[in-house]
Amino acid sequence: MGLRTGDQYVEGLRKRKHVEIYVMGKRVEDVTAHPFLKPSVKSFKATFDAAFDEDTRGLARAYSPFIGEVVNRFVHIHQGPEDLVAKVKLLRKLSHKTGTCFQRCVGWDALNTLYIITGKIAEREGRREYVERFIEYLKYVQKNDLALAGAMTDVKGVRTLRPSEQPNKDAYVRVVEEREDGIVVRGAKANITGIAVVDEVIVMPTRAMTEKDAEYAISFAIPLDTPGVKVVVGRQLNDSRRFEEGEIDGLPYMFNHEGFLIFEDVFVPWERVFFYKEWRWSGVFVEVFSNYHRQGYAGCKSGLGDVIIGASYGLARRLGVADKPHIQEKLTEMAFLNETMYSAGLAASWEARKLLKDGGWWVNPMYANVTKHLVTRFPYEISRLAHDIAGGLLGTAPSEADFKNPELRPLLEKYLQGVPEFPAEERLRLLRLLENTSISVAYLIESVHGAGSPQAQRLSIQRVYDFQKVEQIASSLAGIKTAMAPDLKVEPHRQTDSEK
Repeated sequence: MGLRTGDQYVEGLRKRKHVEIYVMGKRVEDVTAHPFLKPSVKSFKATFDAAFDEDTRGLARAYSPFIGEVVNRFVHIHQGPEDLVAKVKLLRKLSHKTGTCFQRCVGWDALNTLYIITGKIAEREGRREYVERFIEYLKYVQKNDLALAGAMTDVKGVRTLRPSEQPNKDAYVRVVEEREDGIVVRGAKANITGIAVVDEVIVMPTRAMTEKDAEYAISFAIPLDTPGVKVVVGRQLNDSRRFEEGEIDGLPYMFNHEGFLIFEDVFVPWERVFFYKEWRWSGVFVEVFSNYHRQGYAGCKSGLGDVIIGASYGLARRLGVADKPHIQEKLTEMAFLNETMYSAGLAASWEARKLLKDGGWWVNPMYANVTKHLVTRFPYEISRLAHDIAGGLLGTAPSEADFKNPELRPLLEKYLQGVPEFPAEERLRLLRLLENTSISVAYLIESVHGAGSPQAQRLSIQRVYDFQKVEQIASSLAGIKTAMAPDLKVEPHRQTDSEK
């Protein structure tokens, strides 16, 4: 079967030779042993272990018609609405196991996007070179169960200028040389989730383009361990605690990272190029990918919401206030907000549509954007309510080192004690967990900017919702004469560019 265990994934990371990875200015030789990146490796590892764990095995496995084998769902091409539902459910369940972003979703969404875009170019224009290359690559990925990163966001330079207009021509990843055997690319991608701990990276265009931007309209895949590739891991809140390597403060559990991905004249063979100078298709490419990714947020963010609600309830119990009406009201509101995000993602999945003659199942674009727009708001409110319940100690609790000091421990156990049946250490552990989940890139900042900023979703909703149609409906009911043709559609939604 095309399945790897988590241990096999970790062992594969140790064999890389060329890629340069930097953390706080210093080069990292082994990401599996480095204290800053070990939590990310553990989180990524969970996606492989999920295919073997009893409680996730059914969700994490899927049959691939491309290789005729069972594969890890994170490299699967969706075969229908049921697969898209399974995606959301798997992401929620895995969040319970990791308590953070598990970093494998962007590469998964990139695979499904390329399947649709290369297939559609073949259908519309009769050019099959892209889809044939991609299918061969997909088979390779599935047979080897590779860990993939997806890289879409360019550094963008001057935001008001198109790629070809930039004073820094490398502000968007571009082709700087064509060869008989491939292309040479230069540029950088920003905020790439999990980039230091993957096997391969799929690069995608980041925006709609014009003919003048053709050299920037590219998508390709390369092993991260390719000469000329550099990764600079970004900083996050409280990240220096990882160097402490403690069991409470030092993030002993899983965590995520993002980083800059830099291409310094990197060679890409033609068989790994799936999209080149196809500027007319760039906008559709971004739309297909963005909606896949927005739908997925329903799973991971509701799963992290479960962790935050659980920690808040646990702290309330340890303080003896869990049954108080105002606490119950806050917990109920948190659950309502959490399930609303999740429900929208399920709606986007069940209302999927087929974009290719032979498959290419895509999410409902309206509900995918509604999902992500809810995610830009609700995690902040869930976190606010959690902080309200937890109390000020959430931001001021003594350190793990203080708690383990034999002179201080008896005093801290005495004065941090709440309900006597719960040890004070449990309160500290829940506080740290809540701090690291509810005040994090994975739950807050990513909820706003991942898969597009809030304005991107509002524009999508505005384009899809048919205001003229609903005006006709209202006018008809108000007794105003209006020409309204019979319409079998229930929802007043326009087709997206991708559907057209």
